[in-house]
Amino acid sequence: MAGDDLFETTVEVTVTRDFTRSWRKSTPGQAFLVVIAGPRLGHRVLLGEETLDIGRGVGCGFQLDLDSVSRLHARVRWDGTRHFIEDLRSTNGTYVNENRVGEHPLADGDRVGIGKVLLKYLAGGNVEAAYHEEIQRLMRYDGLTGIFNRSHFDETLHNVLWRARFDGSAVSLILFDLDHFKRVNDTHGHPAGDAVLRQASAIVSQVVPPGTIFARTGGEEFAVLCPGVPAAHAWQLAEHIRRAVEASAFTAEGTRIPVTVSLGVAERAATDQTPEALYERADTQLYAAKSAGRNCVR
Repeated sequence: MAGDDLFETTVEVTVTRDFTRSWRKSTPGQAFLVVIAGPRLGHRVLLGEETLDIGRGVGCGFQLDLDSVSRLHARVRWDGTRHFIEDLRSTNGTYVNENRVGEHPLADGDRVGIGKVLLKYLAGGNVEAAYHEEIQRLMRYDGLTGIFNRSHFDETLHNVLWRARFDGSAVSLILFDLDHFKRVNDTHGHPAGDAVLRQASAIVSQVVPPGTIFARTGGEEFAVLCPGVPAAHAWQLAEHIRRAVEASAFTAEGTRIPVTVSLGVAERAATDQTPEALYERADTQLYAAKSAGRNCVR
């Protein structure tokens, strides 16, 4: 497994705007909006024939008390055959599948962005089952990026290290952040920041080999757990991740956004008593990468 080309692959990522959802006919009482990212995770709102206002204001049927949400942000209405969402001149806009919209019909599976909150529209005859399936998915996967979430990562890290204590196998951990991510949100808005997080996750998902656990552990923070991989090989993977992200074109509404990552690598030590020991060493290396100027591996 030695050699600089251990993790070399060609990665081509094309992010397209998805308007190919199936138009499954919904009926009043058979559609939900489910929070899949942001506050009130897993909360659902039943959609019927009545108009539903979404916003920060106390009079809204679905109140989201966040600065990124306007007092009267968006409205969902039923036209007799399907639901439509309409932006109400909100400051930060209303998005359907990453596209800013004025008014747009909703299809089963559509993702609706309201400020920092991401919702999923579920409709059809099996909507109750679809809701429970979505809740089960949210227990393991991050609603925004689709990769594993922090809870699943922590559980897996504990299990992998427990086994390694008995068989003596190597375990390495890569932690990385998107560099200057706050600038992306401040300059281009939170929907653009969400799009960058999704695209970066898609890129890295194509780079990491089978058997690794790739998870979002915080806002712009990610982890790659590498069972059976020594630090030298994990370092090669980290460098490949760095190059793949740097070489990719990130855009938001036609504007190119430069994106790089800083990465820290650590390997399990025989003296480690807790998962936190490995995590803290990787985090120290990540901090060293940032201190060295970012866009590097330490």
